[in-house]
This record gives sequence, structure tokens and C-alpha cells, in this order.
Amino acid sequence: MGMAETSSSSRAGSSSDLTITVESNPSKSRLSEMGINFWPKWGCPPGKYMLKFDAQQTCYLVRGRVKVYPKDSSFASVEFGAGDLVTIPKGFSCTWDVSIAIDKHYKFEPNSSAPTAK
Repeated sequence: MGMAETSSSSRAGSSSDLTITVESNPSKSRLSEMGINFWPKWGCPPGKYMLKFDAQQTCYLVRGRVKVYPKDSSFASVEFGAGDLVTIPKGFSCTWDVSIAIDKHYKFEPNSSAPTAK
């Protein structure tokens, strides 16, 4: 699996691991354990959106389809849609090309310290 190898270094905010991970059709029990239904919801109509993630975001798409084009063109585009559990890394800049209106549950990782107004 090799997942443990990167878990300690990923919190250091290394920019070398700015990749989106997509898990297709996770089990209902996994979604329930994560508390997905208690996460805030967000949606948008079809269109193109420039986004920058100041904190790691995990989201579950209830409906919709999007192709994500990273600002750094050395990374490949990623496409995902309804039924996918997606993790977007902190510091990721991209354009979302939404082909089918998005409806998703999302949460930001608390250990990713998003900028806050004080």
C-alpha cells in the first residue's frame, strides 16, 4: 500500500505532492463513519471556476461532473463526478470545468490551517 510512507511528510506542506485523489463509490458504511451527511454542502452550475485551496479539502459528490485542470500544467487533469470521494491538497490551484451542476458535501482538514481573519 505505501500510504504510511507519506502521511508524516504530507503535513509539512510539501508542494511536491499536489495531486488529487479520487475514490470511486466508497461504501455507505465508510461514508457514514466519516460523517459525510453532517458536512456542509456546496453546489455550482455548469461553468469554469478558478479555485485555490488554502487547506486540504475532502469532498463527496452527490451529483455532478467536473474536470479539474491544475494551474501547474506539469500535472494531468483529473475528472470526477457523482459518487466519488475526492481529496484536494492544500495549496492546489486549478480551474474546475463543471459539465453537470455540482452538489457536494465537503470539509477542510483542521490540521491544514486555512487562513483566518483575526
